[in-house]
Amino acid sequence: MSKLLITGGTGSFGKAFLNKQFKNNNFSEIRIFSRDEKKQDDLRKLIDSPKVKFYLGDVRDINSIEPAIYNVDYVFHAAALKQVPSCEFFPIEAVKTNIIGANNVLTLAKRNNIKKLVVLSTDKAAYPINAMGMSKALMEKVMISNSRNLDIKNTIFCGTRYGNVMASRGSVIPLFIKQIKNKQDLTLTSPEMTRFMMSLDDAVNLVNHAFENANNGDIFVQKSPSATIETVAKALISIYNSSSKIKYIGVRHGEKMYETLVTKEEMSSSEDLGNYYKIVPDGRDLNYDKYFSKGKTEIQINEYNSNNTNMLNVEEMKKLLLNLEEIKSDLKS
Repeated sequence: MSKLLITGGTGSFGKAFLNKQFKNNNFSEIRIFSRDEKKQDDLRKLIDSPKVKFYLGDVRDINSIEPAIYNVDYVFHAAALKQVPSCEFFPIEAVKTNIIGANNVLTLAKRNNIKKLVVLSTDKAAYPINAMGMSKALMEKVMISNSRNLDIKNTIFCGTRYGNVMASRGSVIPLFIKQIKNKQDLTLTSPEMTRFMMSLDDAVNLVNHAFENANNGDIFVQKSPSATIETVAKALISIYNSSSKIKYIGVRHGEKMYETLVTKEEMSSSEDLGNYYKIVPDGRDLNYDKYFSKGKTEIQINEYNSNNTNMLNVEEMKKLLLNLEEIKSDLKS
């Protein structure tokens, strides 16, 4: 039986993974590394298993990671600053955590001969316009750079990139529910703004797919439906039988009208796997002379974004929301 380390493991992904993985019982030990002792204590009480070990530290401090990664077989790197507005106002903090912190984890993974490491990225890393997306895009580049020259028989570094995870920390769904319960207007940025819709189970399944199938430098994307933010708001108003109105407040710092999971340029080197795209890393090196006459001959016209995927209507969005454990338990209480 092998050992797994999850950085940022007290977040939404870590909790979802623990809830699902215990049913599969694939690991003899799961280590949770994070900087928040309160969240660790809460998760420790919730899980209550000797298989789960907690390590306090910060990915910014490479020395604090060493005890957690020692004698581990696999790593899921989920630690990150994820909220767009806070990263816009404090971009250097995003750099320290999302780029330098990721490099610290990757450096120690190589040093400790980790078998496989999966970094978790976001759709905001594709055509990034905000500090959070830019830092995540560079995190992907750092992972790919570190993956070069690794012996695939011994170590694999790979990644996932996913869209909005419904009901996760800092997402719009918990905000809308709170506003509904407080009989407030639902504050929307723009009715035409679209986002991919994924559940936490989808996020866990995507990481597991990368874990089982990736080669060095690969980034996996799950094909997901999307919806306008207005559709999400109307679906929640209907689910909670609320009389709340919708109030438009305008686009916030660093937000896009739609998100992209695979860029046009990446589509040229991606494999369509049915439910997933696999973005294959560029295999060229710094010997530029070889590529003056051997570059890519064409760029794909279509990117994969939240405007050209399957778009949900209100009833379809309601069905998706009603499958979320957070909403099911909330409606029962």
